[in-house]
Amino acid sequence: MKTILVCISCLLSGLTLNAQKVYEFNSTCQQAYQEITRLKIANGLALAAKARQQNPDNLIPLLIESYADFYVLFLNEDPKEYEQRFPKFLERVKEFEAGPKSSPFYYYCLSMARLHRAAVSLKFGKMWDAGWDFRRAYQLIKENRKEFSTFAPNDLMYGALEAIVGTMPKGYKWIASLFGMKGSMKDGMKTVRGFVNSNDPWAKLFFNDGAFLYPYLLFYLENKKDEALAFTQQRKLDLVNNHLHAYMTVNLAINNKQSAYAEEVMKQRNMSGEYLRTQVWDFEMGFTKIYHLETKEAIHYLESFLNNFKGKFYVRDALQKLSWCYYLQGNLPKADEVRKSILQRGGTDADADKQALKEAKTGKWPNMLLLKARLLSDGGYHSEAAGLLQGKTEDDFAKEEEKLEFAYRVARIYDDLGREDEAIRNYLIAIRLGEHRPEHFAARAALQIGQIYENRGQKALAIQYYQQCLDMDDHEYKNSLDQRAKSGIARCKGE
Repeated sequence: MKTILVCISCLLSGLTLNAQKVYEFNSTCQQAYQEITRLKIANGLALAAKARQQNPDNLIPLLIESYADFYVLFLNEDPKEYEQRFPKFLERVKEFEAGPKSSPFYYYCLSMARLHRAAVSLKFGKMWDAGWDFRRAYQLIKENRKEFSTFAPNDLMYGALEAIVGTMPKGYKWIASLFGMKGSMKDGMKTVRGFVNSNDPWAKLFFNDGAFLYPYLLFYLENKKDEALAFTQQRKLDLVNNHLHAYMTVNLAINNKQSAYAEEVMKQRNMSGEYLRTQVWDFEMGFTKIYHLETKEAIHYLESFLNNFKGKFYVRDALQKLSWCYYLQGNLPKADEVRKSILQRGGTDADADKQALKEAKTGKWPNMLLLKARLLSDGGYHSEAAGLLQGKTEDDFAKEEEKLEFAYRVARIYDDLGREDEAIRNYLIAIRLGEHRPEHFAARAALQIGQIYENRGQKALAIQYYQQCLDMDDHEYKNSLDQRAKSGIARCKGE
């Protein structure tokens, strides 16, 4: 009997060992990660399934699946996809918790699943859930750094979270204060920079993550816009066959007034059906077209986006731009029809959507000349924009808001043309005219002056104008402008 019990005990022990979960980032999983982070979602999931067949106890395929669900939901915002995919984030959390804590991937996978869930929650308007998951992700990656200090992937996520928390605008500050999170932009960026420049094997494996996230942090937190786009060329990112990196480059190029370059990248990308089908390309292409006053082409892309996109982010923004296209064409009935839909469709979590809704409620159309100058300026066609306003003065505009916009627009064009002293003079006029008005021009003018002085090394003056931007309340784009002003102050103070 004793012999039988010993045998049974050994057998059960063996079964337990055989069923033990592991984190094995093998070659199949590495290939799956590469495919997913190129937005070749189906290919990546097929490889993840293959890795699961190779070893059913390997938990890394779950991490690959988490990436896939994140990209699909974040980019497309499809409610039906959300119902199917969103619950899986917490299911994976439970499975990750069954893995060995002796692996550096234990806390890392838990953190990534929480971070993916938080970002998706934000897109679907679940702010409270996003806050809790954001906090858990922060704590988990912090714990992993403590337990596995040399594990390079920690640095990318922890550094990014630390930098973001350190510059969080007032509108979202409750997340950090409520959950006791502290951050430092300087320290966070140093950590991220170390990761993207590292020769560590794990850093090289996860480079696609770093190459996507780092330029955004450079652009928005450190205000190094040209450096952010230069990074994509210096590191020879594949903007043809990696749609994730192409999307990042296009998005930053448009926001850096390089519409022509953004259009070029979009046209040259690999059009294979293997890539995630997403309407973001139509959205971005629509903007490149309207920024060059190519209204017919812009209408085509914007309508395609609006007819196929299932989400709410930037819908009102796209509708506003579509209404402007018809307005610029002189088709006021159609422009009014589109504008009415702004009141009924889309969300208001994004500052651009809030501004679009606010404008639609006024029932007023922008000054035609100023609108054309604004669009050309935003697209990077500075000389054409300057030509439209040449010879004009404040006296050519009857309304106070038009005088304000004219002062700002002239200043911004001078700024983009490198005529900084003339830009500052006109930015100051915009501040005087608009600091107590609801438009964003005065706050943005203060921000731009701060950036000019910061670039000149006059940090005390820069801080003064960044703070002036922060002190202006109840204007459009409040959260995004505050975040940029806070980042500027942090940079000037070396924090």
